[in-house]
Amino acid sequence: MLENLTAQPADKILTLMATYKADPRTDKVDLGVGVYKDASGNTPVMRAVKEAERRILSDQSTKAYTGLAGDPAFSAVMKDLVLGDSVPSDRVAAIATPGGTGAIRQALELIRLAAPEANVWLSNPTWPNHPSIIKYLGMNMAEYRYFDSETRGVDFAGLMADLDSVAEGDVVLLHGCCHNPTGANLTIEQMGEVISLMQKKKAVPFVDIAYQGFGDGLADDAQATRLIASSFDNCLIAASCSKNFGIYRERTGILMAVCKDADQQGLTQQNLAFLNRQNYSFPPDHGARVVTTILQDPALRADWEAELEETRNGMLALRRQLADELKRLTNSDRFDFLADHRGMFSRLGTTPEMVEKLRADHGIYMVGDSRMNIAGLNAQTVPILAKAIVDAGI
Repeated sequence: MLENLTAQPADKILTLMATYKADPRTDKVDLGVGVYKDASGNTPVMRAVKEAERRILSDQSTKAYTGLAGDPAFSAVMKDLVLGDSVPSDRVAAIATPGGTGAIRQALELIRLAAPEANVWLSNPTWPNHPSIIKYLGMNMAEYRYFDSETRGVDFAGLMADLDSVAEGDVVLLHGCCHNPTGANLTIEQMGEVISLMQKKKAVPFVDIAYQGFGDGLADDAQATRLIASSFDNCLIAASCSKNFGIYRERTGILMAVCKDADQQGLTQQNLAFLNRQNYSFPPDHGARVVTTILQDPALRADWEAELEETRNGMLALRRQLADELKRLTNSDRFDFLADHRGMFSRLGTTPEMVEKLRADHGIYMVGDSRMNIAGLNAQTVPILAKAIVDAGI
């Protein structure tokens, strides 16, 4: 049997990580991997997470299963965090998932159950796992323009022109905030235009929100998602706790399905539980319990929000420093987009050949499409990156 297997394409980011580790240069800079790092290059455990884990270790009396959908308390706090009061709670079905990726997978499985012929529309570019999972599931897929490689902003005219071809019942995947891999985001006014077009086309929105709190703050980063959820009878939302709680390895995510009414919510909840049963039965609980403990305790939540703000402001400061240094070196404002982007990532908009030149000549590692992790920088490496970009001729 196993002799019939064929080799799968190598993961570009994992390959890049291996090459970086093998590079003997001491001044190399890793901007490839998609996790947050502090100024010393560590991915720290947040203070509130440590305290929540201490309480759980002390108080938890069982490791029994919580339920197919996970702990209802986790669903409740996540609905509040992501959706606020934008949608009545009795219209929202939800399941805990192994990370945001698990939520994406289960959302696509749900689409395949409910509308197997629907096209799933993705931004070009998008997170590589989006098209990878869709192709693996054998689903229909289409793309809409998103990134303008000249301005390094959103190609809004191209986006709207492409979405004008969406058919009734198609699903449009939108990034809730901090677009990955570009860092370029729709304004709330532009999102309103997208919503109006989707309503006209009778399309279904599917929001991937993996970086809430990393862009403009917890509430501002949820604004577009809440507007979308309140504007449609049906909406799917995949949310991750990996980044804003720093619990990457705990695999903590949630899929929420906004339904037309309470009756539809009950049917959808049953189908979501069914999908969890088919894929992994019961979702992991430790990370979800950590998140629930933090969000239910006012003092822990305040400390978590404070540390998250420190993280967010640190990335914004690095963006501003890099944009200013490039302005100083080039005597132009063509890199100001770096300060305008939000989240961990920015796409330089240069060629794979230039990205390879940065690696070979300067030890600067980033993904081949020129996505770089701003959180991989610190105040000392920003000037090194800026000089390398200029010297490479980007």
